[in-house]
Amino acid sequence: MDAAGPEKRKLTRAKFDAELAELHLELVRMQDWVKQSGVKVCVLFEGRDAAGKGGTIKRITEPLNPRVCRVAALAAPTEKERTQWYFQRYVAHLPAAGEIVLFDRSWYNRAGVERVMGFCSEDEYREFLRTTPEFERMLLGSGIILIKYWFSVSDAEQERRFQDRIKDPLKRWKLSPMDLESRRRWFEYTKAKDTMFEHTDTADSPWWVVAADNKRRARLNCIRHLLSMVPYEQIDPPKIKLPQRQPADPKYRRPPIESMHWVPEHY
Repeated sequence: MDAAGPEKRKLTRAKFDAELAELHLELVRMQDWVKQSGVKVCVLFEGRDAAGKGGTIKRITEPLNPRVCRVAALAAPTEKERTQWYFQRYVAHLPAAGEIVLFDRSWYNRAGVERVMGFCSEDEYREFLRTTPEFERMLLGSGIILIKYWFSVSDAEQERRFQDRIKDPLKRWKLSPMDLESRRRWFEYTKAKDTMFEHTDTADSPWWVVAADNKRRARLNCIRHLLSMVPYEQIDPPKIKLPQRQPADPKYRRPPIESMHWVPEHY
């Protein structure tokens, strides 16, 4: 069973919002430094279904420029991709200079869902465990800052979140048949996760475990840790002077507003 840390007092919404605002400011400063310095940052988000990965990613990207920070959430591989080198389709989404890429699940699908659901062979699985540390050392050697997060949620909390999704029509789309099957195979996923850590939690590329039973604390703790892993410095932005607006041509006549298709103002 995943351990999600000791029980703590509830973090109020006001306190959460205040802390998040400060962290958002630091994320923007980190973004500016990454863009100017040409650093490449790659962050992996893994964990059980409903552990809170997606919500944390949303809080990270919220204040950032999507041209600098983008999310890679790959669908199931195509028939062609299944014949490729396993890491090939992930390599295409790695960051270039001055970019941050957040992987909402990653190449570790092979050690989790593919292993448990039988989507890969035993030989493919063993080859993945053997070569992943080598692959990640290559990424580090190329200058990529690689950070791996595992969101740890308890059995009881995952059950509560699944029930919440079942009851809420706005969240029901989040609950896929694969999620339900993963719930049934809880212990098999536990063993797969432990084996994955045994082979890929290395000194060069460690796993960082986020206690995720409390979503607000998990989001704040993960963002603060992410900021600590990137050696950014504050860059003073250039002063911006708003230019004077171009004067209108008195000879030009605009079309009447009645000729336009306006969205009805219901509010």
